[in-house]
Order: sequence, then structure tokens, then C-alpha cells
Amino acid sequence: RLHIVTWNVGTASPPPDVTSLLQLNSLGPAMDMYVIGLQEVNSRITNFLSDLAFDDPWSIFFMNVLSPLGYIKLSSVRMQGLLLLVFLKHVHLPFIRDIHTQYTRTGLYGYWGNKGGVAIRMSLYGHTVCFMNCHLPAHMENTEQRLDDFEKILEMQFEEENIPSTLDHDFLFWFGDLNFRIADYGIHFVRESINNRRYNLLWEKDQLNMAKKKEAFLQDFIEGPLQFKPTYKFDLYSDVYDTSEKKRKPAWTDRVLWRVKNLCQHTSKESELSEEEQTISVTLNNYISHMGYGISDHKPVTGTFGLEMKPLLSIPSVILKPEGEWSAEHDVIISYSAVPEFPSSTWDWIGLFKVTFKHVNDYVTYAWVKDDEISSNNDSKQVYMNAEEIPNMGGEFVLCYYSNNMQSIVGISQPFQIQPNRTLTEKDLAQEEIVWMRKPDNLESHNEF
Repeated sequence: RLHIVTWNVGTASPPPDVTSLLQLNSLGPAMDMYVIGLQEVNSRITNFLSDLAFDDPWSIFFMNVLSPLGYIKLSSVRMQGLLLLVFLKHVHLPFIRDIHTQYTRTGLYGYWGNKGGVAIRMSLYGHTVCFMNCHLPAHMENTEQRLDDFEKILEMQFEEENIPSTLDHDFLFWFGDLNFRIADYGIHFVRESINNRRYNLLWEKDQLNMAKKKEAFLQDFIEGPLQFKPTYKFDLYSDVYDTSEKKRKPAWTDRVLWRVKNLCQHTSKESELSEEEQTISVTLNNYISHMGYGISDHKPVTGTFGLEMKPLLSIPSVILKPEGEWSAEHDVIISYSAVPEFPSSTWDWIGLFKVTFKHVNDYVTYAWVKDDEISSNNDSKQVYMNAEEIPNMGGEFVLCYYSNNMQSIVGISQPFQIQPNRTLTEKDLAQEEIVWMRKPDNLESHNEF
């Protein structure tokens, strides 16, 4: 279950609550993956430079919301005001490979990056997936420029070898503030159609719908029905369309589309795909706007999807577990085993994480799989962690194996308990807990590894 958010936040700070935006109170099963694409994140020079050194406020906000629910920030990419975040349930971590990010500038002749696209791609259970968040040129008359810019963004190449182009991924999701407008009709007819909930009268003059009929590179993209009010342009903190002097005509600027590669390859066939060919599919479960959010002149839009695929990768590369009782009173031992073809590296490490960890660098401590190895045989290996690095106050934790070659977590243990240190007083433990609460997220980079 995949939940995609696109939102032009207009340089605003995060709102107090995003429960409805992320459908956290949904009666159905929990989402497996959240993909959040923001546009116009505050990108003044001072903000942007500080965000390069530390996580930006929006990333921190979503991590604080989702990490207690068992999601990790898998990856992110930022280009000026464009931000793309991917969050994933812990259980899926061992089946993610080849995570890469890229961006393409198109605004101001490509020099500044106020417009363009950012992308995150990966292999998910052996199938390739690419997420692309775009902010295209504004204004009614710039349709051709929007199309030209998107064609340029589609040509984006990931720097690593053997990474497919964007259109060669099994799944490609395209979303963002695409800025397409409603042509021909005057503002009064548009507003009257919206007031009467006759959105279908406007669909044929939506510039994106019109472009999809004549532009070959758009025809394989699919979108759900626009059965919600146009999401631009609103007065702040209201559901009233623009009352300023400009009185912008309402438009569906904020969109979510997708493309499935195996469907594109068989569009010329009259017969349905065989069972062997139906290895992947996308089902749109929900495509809605969220009128309750008023921090910017755009309303957020979400698409909720079901992704079905035959797993090409079904066994974790590494299985690991803690041995015996863990506490800070003695050194502790980790056992792990890897599949025969696993490409281990001297720079692989095993991290100890709180169960609510936010990202891969949010570890408590770690052990090098080679330097800290204490035993090895054909079936399993053991490494140790120093007692001094184990939290005295205890709690619930997980172990994660990080592969340097794959640049990802390839194994995660079941949650387990670390016992409080019985040699310390309650006062000592309380003091340590205060220190931990005040401690910022571990942002130490593993680039040197």
C-alpha cells in the first residue's frame, strides 16, 4: 500500500497535524510506503544552507510523525524548494536495493533550480520503481514550456552504471505542482461549475488532459478521475478561491500520475496480458484533495495505491539476531548469516537502533562486521558490541545490517529488549534518560566508510 502526497506549501512551516493528510486514522491496513513531494519549501539562502547541514523542518516534522509508527526515512532529495521524501515500514527494508537520487533544474535557464524535478529510484522486491516530484512553469500561456520542461526531466540520467532511465522503470510515479490550467473557459463559468460540483464540464479544457491526447510521451501516463475541486488558488486558511486583485482562475495544478512499463509494452495487443506477463500492477484506491489545510494557496492532493508484484527477491540477504540477554553490564553478541551470493564488504556494519529510529544514521551504536568479528563458520558469524556503548536505561531495540556495496539496510532483526543496568541507581538511569531525550538525532555521515 503506497500513499503519495503532493503539496505546494508556499514557504510555510509544517501544520500542527497531518493525520488526515497521511490517512493515519484509516480503518484499512496501514500504509507500507509514504512518498511525500513538496514544492516551494522555504529556500531562502540562509534556510537552504542550514538545511544542507541538517535536516530541513519538513523532513524532521514527517520523521517525528512517522517514526513512532514504525516507518524509517528511506531516502530524500532536495533541490531548492523541491523536496522528496520516502518513508518505509521496517519489514520491507531487507527487500530494497539500489536507492539513487537525482534532480534536473529547469527554472531560470537551469541555473537556480526554482523549477524542475527531483527523483528517487530503487529496486523493490526485485522490481524497479521511480518517484518523480516536479514543479513546472506557472501561468496559463506556458503550456508548451511545461511540456518541454517535463520532456527534459524525463531524460534525467542517474549517475551510477546499469541504472535504467526513468521511463525504463517498472513503475514510474509522476506528481507535483504541474501548473496546468483550465483553458478557454472564463473564471465565472469555471467557478459556477465548481460550485455546482460539475467538474466534468471542465475536464476537456484541462491543459494536461488535452496534452495527453496529442503528446506521445504523455499517453502512457494514467491518472485517476478529477472528482475533487481544483486545488489552486485559495486565500490562505480558507476554502475560498483567490479574492486578490489578480483573481486567478481555479485549476487542477496539483496532480498524481503513474506509468506501468509492462502495460506500455502491450498496448498494441488486443488480447489481455497472460498470467505470466501480469507480474506487476497498480490499483488506484483513492485520489483526493484535502481542503482542511490552509497554510498555502494550494490544497494538498494524495493518491493511495495498491502495488501488486511477484517478488523477485523474497529472502533477506542477511538474517541477524541478538544472542542471550542484553544489558550494559557486559559485552553483547550478535549472530548473523548471509545468503551465499551476498557481496560482503570490510565496510559493512551492524547498527543498534531504537525501534522508533528515523533514518539509517539514527543509530545508538554500531559494530564493524569484520573488525569486531569473534567467530565464523559456514553457517553463521558472530560480532560483539562493547558494554560501554549499550544504553544503561534499556528499552526496545532492533539490529540492522548495513551493506556498503548496496548502500542500504539488507537485514533487520525482530525487536528485542535491553535490560536496564542493575548496577546503576534509579537516579543515574533517570539522568541518562534526560541526556538521551536532549540528544539530537545521530547525523554522523557514513561517507568515510
